[in-house]
Amino acid sequence: MKDFNINIIPCLNDNYSYVISVGRDALVIDPSESKPIINFIEKNNLELKFILNTHHHFDHVGGNLELKDKYNLLIAGNENDKKRIPGIDIFLNETEKFVFNSHEFQVINTPGHTSDCISFYVKSMKSVFTGDAVFSLGCGRLFEGSPNEMWKSICKIKSLPDDTNIFCGHEYTMNNAIFTKAIIDNEAIDLKIREIKKLRSNNIPTIPTTIAAEKKLNIFFQADSDEIKSLFSKELINDEEAFKMIRLAKDNF
Repeated sequence: MKDFNINIIPCLNDNYSYVISVGRDALVIDPSESKPIINFIEKNNLELKFILNTHHHFDHVGGNLELKDKYNLLIAGNENDKKRIPGIDIFLNETEKFVFNSHEFQVINTPGHTSDCISFYVKSMKSVFTGDAVFSLGCGRLFEGSPNEMWKSICKIKSLPDDTNIFCGHEYTMNNAIFTKAIIDNEAIDLKIREIKKLRSNNIPTIPTTIAAEKKLNIFFQADSDEIKSLFSKELINDEEAFKMIRLAKDNF
């Protein structure tokens, strides 16, 4: 029996934060700003206990201090990012589990976008919260990490069960779909674009996606595919080189 709710909270221009509630207890992942989180908490009569941060960028931690001051909560994030996450109290490392009302949030190191990005995999919720590591049909820009690091991070995420829901940090799906269509123009991506247009015209998030769906359409997940490699190089290249070429193509798109 489901005893939790995952609530998508739009923030800023295109960010998503996530309020997860178990009974009246709640935590929020990556509060970009405080006001939308406070509004949701107050409206639903919840008690906000924790903040989980995937990385230190302001559009993921902007609400940390105001929420901490208002609710006297605790903030958890990567120990290696502790100097850059405002108000951090709980220092997490890979393979550790953050337990919230019997649900285990497994910490996965997913560097690339920044050097210290982490994701949270919750098996009991069939969900992974990826911040800016993996998006629907895309992945994060490489601000601090290397292509090799990001490819390894993507491999960690795509090794999760196919029915795992992916909750990411931004509504970038249409832009990513247009890029994908420029590389692989087929019926599947056309169908996806129509689906995205319908959802967004009704102000509905395209998130969550799933591991299975990303394996089929996310070109960054397919950097190990000979078919994809052949689109970027006439020479034999390894997976990391292919990923680097795809990422560069997206950066210049």
